Amino acid sequence: MTKQTNTTPNRQSTQTAEATQSTGPTEPTHRPTGGAAAARAETPLAHLDVLVSGASIAGPAIAFWLSRQGARVTVVEKAAALREGGFAVDFRGHVHRTVLTRMGIWDELHRIRTDMGRQTIVDADDTERVDLPAHLMSGDVEVFRGDLSQLLYERTKDAVEYVFGDSIASLTETPTGVDVTFDHGAARTVDLVIGADGLHSHTRRLVFGDESRYLRFLGYYVAGFDMPNHLGLDRTARLYSEPGRTAMINNYDGDPHRAGAAVVFRSGQLTYDRRDTAAQKEIVAEQLRGLAWPHVTEMLAALDSAEDLYVDAIAQIHIDRLSRGRVILLGDAGHGATMGGIGTGTALVSAYVLAGELVAARGDHRTAFAAFEAEITKYAKGCQKTSGNAGPFLAPPTEKKIRSRDRAYRMLSSRFLAGVFKRITERAASNLDLKDYGLSAAPVPAPSSVPAPRPTGVRSCQP
Repeated sequence: MTKQTNTTPNRQSTQTAEATQSTGPTEPTHRPTGGAAAARAETPLAHLDVLVSGASIAGPAIAFWLSRQGARVTVVEKAAALREGGFAVDFRGHVHRTVLTRMGIWDELHRIRTDMGRQTIVDADDTERVDLPAHLMSGDVEVFRGDLSQLLYERTKDAVEYVFGDSIASLTETPTGVDVTFDHGAARTVDLVIGADGLHSHTRRLVFGDESRYLRFLGYYVAGFDMPNHLGLDRTARLYSEPGRTAMINNYDGDPHRAGAAVVFRSGQLTYDRRDTAAQKEIVAEQLRGLAWPHVTEMLAALDSAEDLYVDAIAQIHIDRLSRGRVILLGDAGHGATMGGIGTGTALVSAYVLAGELVAARGDHRTAFAAFEAEITKYAKGCQKTSGNAGPFLAPPTEKKIRSRDRAYRMLSSRFLAGVFKRITERAASNLDLKDYGLSAAPVPAPSSVPAPRPTGVRSCQP
């Protein structure tokens, strides 16, 4: 199911956009001394400087593993700070569980889990039609994306340089590295660049070409925003559908005052400026207007004043290769799906495999990138396939298909069929013979100082 809560930036982050504009990224040019130097020298990736674009999930996850194998890692994020809230994400099956356990965060995720209850489909007069038990949709453990991002940030911030409020401007590969310029910070040279900047990846555009070549639109859009909890929901949700449109109000955190609103609607591909919030609000409002559900009035009022609106096409990324030279795509940037594709779990698994292959190749990116693609591509595409019916399932295009979906929900409420459904949903997430690369999850002593970046003569990278 669609799940959403507050997505406003967290202003308590340790590094602000203003700070990054004045100082820019920096690059270590010498090793630490004493015990720290000895400890770092024994790690397999101590010779690598890695730049990661994106600080949501995939970026901090790969930063976690690479920094713990000795690499010097910088994460650059265009937002001014980490983003709170967002849609809830779940993990399911033994592959997800193994990676999360090796990271040492499996128990922590259970501490911050949503504990979501039942989700109810209702008629236009708000009469309850079908109840769906939460465990069917929430996997083994479910957390808010923002809470997971914060957890990964806390686990990496002492060993990884985070630069908020900045973005890569150009990438130029040389025989020995990648020359990088930024919108605000000083230029630098790194050994590898990892694009972990999501479905609409800027890194992918710089290196592989325009998004239109890789994004496959699936005929639906999804929107989410905060609203008052006027229904008094407590970790429950109510969902109303008309042909091609579904409105949902949910509460995933038990907050008596706040709820999340979500809208899924069928549409031809729309053209709008993703930075124009007013235009996006009008698109969503147009879909809500005319729905017979009485709570739409409150949804429209909340939409009008929303500061956290999220709108995107339900779409997938299909690209033949994840790497080019010293640049590689990770997570949604390489094989993303807007919803239903187990994308967060896939991103964490992919980060583990990429780090493992880099260690196995002792940092040789040619060998490691090829091995990573061989290991992860089939798995990621299998997970991605599960998202293909997300739009039609959440907002069926006809009354007949709405009734068919509701019958499926009723059947899934039986204990036997619930078990079958659980096994089916875990199949793609677990369809990987996960290697044990022997990666360390213990932090490596950080360098004692960080000198100024060395200048580079750079030019724009051509796709």
